[in-house]
Amino acid sequence: MDQTEAFKEHIIAGNTFKGESIAVGAAMLNGQTITGAHVKIPLKTMNRHGLIAGATGTGKTKTLQVLAENLSEKGVPVLLMDMKGDLSGIAKASPGHPKIDERHEKIGLPFEAKDFPVELLTLSEQNGVRLRATVSEFGPVLFSRILDASDAQAGIIAILFKYCDDKSLPLLDLNDFKKVLQYATDEGSEEIQELYGRISTSSAGSILRKIVQLEQQGADIFFGEKSFEVNDLMRLDENGRGKINIIRLTDIQDRPKLFSTFMLSLLAEIYSTFPEQGDSDQPELVIFIDEAHLIFQEASKALHNQIESIVKLIRSKGVGLYFVTQNPTDVPDGVLSQLGLKIQHALRAFTAKDRKAIMLTAENYPISEYYDTTEVLTSLGTGEALVSALDEKGRPTPLAATMMRAPMSRMDILSQSEIEQINRKSALIPKYNDNIDRESAYEILNAKIKKAETEEAKEKAKEERATVKRSSSRSSSNTTEKAIIKVLTSATVIRGVLGILNKMIKK
Repeated sequence: MDQTEAFKEHIIAGNTFKGESIAVGAAMLNGQTITGAHVKIPLKTMNRHGLIAGATGTGKTKTLQVLAENLSEKGVPVLLMDMKGDLSGIAKASPGHPKIDERHEKIGLPFEAKDFPVELLTLSEQNGVRLRATVSEFGPVLFSRILDASDAQAGIIAILFKYCDDKSLPLLDLNDFKKVLQYATDEGSEEIQELYGRISTSSAGSILRKIVQLEQQGADIFFGEKSFEVNDLMRLDENGRGKINIIRLTDIQDRPKLFSTFMLSLLAEIYSTFPEQGDSDQPELVIFIDEAHLIFQEASKALHNQIESIVKLIRSKGVGLYFVTQNPTDVPDGVLSQLGLKIQHALRAFTAKDRKAIMLTAENYPISEYYDTTEVLTSLGTGEALVSALDEKGRPTPLAATMMRAPMSRMDILSQSEIEQINRKSALIPKYNDNIDRESAYEILNAKIKKAETEEAKEKAKEERATVKRSSSRSSSNTTEKAIIKVLTSATVIRGVLGILNKMIKK
């Protein structure tokens, strides 16, 4: 048996599974595609997370698109982060192309153009279902980590959350929290100190500055009502296909703090809401995080640790996380070690630092007698990738340089009219896009302060009236006394004059 036949048997044997799987392409050897040597990913292990990496223009987004399409077809809902705006085309069928036909002929898979059920979501003012969360839902620990608060500041935040819970003050948006913070160091300082201890005004000022910084990244739009319910990500269409939920993020690429805030709140909500899944034949939800470095580049160590903990735990809920980025080094080691599927597109070595990074990347893959992994990483073409997944028993599948299949949907953005058409059919826009501004901590404390000021003004006016009355009383008393003295004095004079006259008459 020659090397090619041995390699083909090696790939087929390593990609044969009992349960359902997704064929992503065909294996390659010495630059040639081995037709029929399909590289597959078992559906059963797709909650074990993954990485899609590679230099710009090597095909990462198309690989993401292929995985999302096939998951949807298997009845698995998907959530995509669309940073560049080029994932919305999943809603429309591919127009096809001779090069696509040629690629699929080499792979040995038929090509079929299809559209997929899409829901467009947004964190900002773009058209789509509005995503929001309340400050209360974050809780003091997560809110402190988002703000990168010190231990002393985190203690103050915990006190303020406790005060709001005890006094039934809803913390819905950032204005609510800022008002509570101001109240705790001003009008309500004595009340807070009596109940929970003194709050340092300098620490409170630092917290306020951090909140303002978060607002400048657009978080004032994100915090509020109505809160998005994560179960709405789990919908199927009338044909049993999983909904592909696409979050449009083209206008927040320069606001990584908002992106990381949203991602952490979403993952925390999913983890706290979803039931334990156990050993399932397929994931409940798969999340693809494009431009994943934006989550980590401005995150504090505490935030990194929080994300790492959630990545470790959330797979027990049947949720798979897939990070899409240019280089595996963009993802912290603690997270990278949790990723079972690795799809590595080409890397380019322009500098000594690049060559070192490629060598480190090669060490993340299983050793193969058929490849020099370091060399393959720099020689892959567009739409080709090194693939290593986990089989149904959790073991790495054979490493394969793979010609990836083409997406069945359009590899381009939707027009504005097409976006509006999708939104008109949405069942979630009427549920989430109305602005709700119910009474919360901001309004309640303002009313409380106004009432206190009114009562204080009334008390002051009362005291002033009493003072005037006392002053008037004293003035009246003095006048009476003077009149009496005057009368008495006059009477004395008269009596004196009359006495003299009487004496003169008697004489």
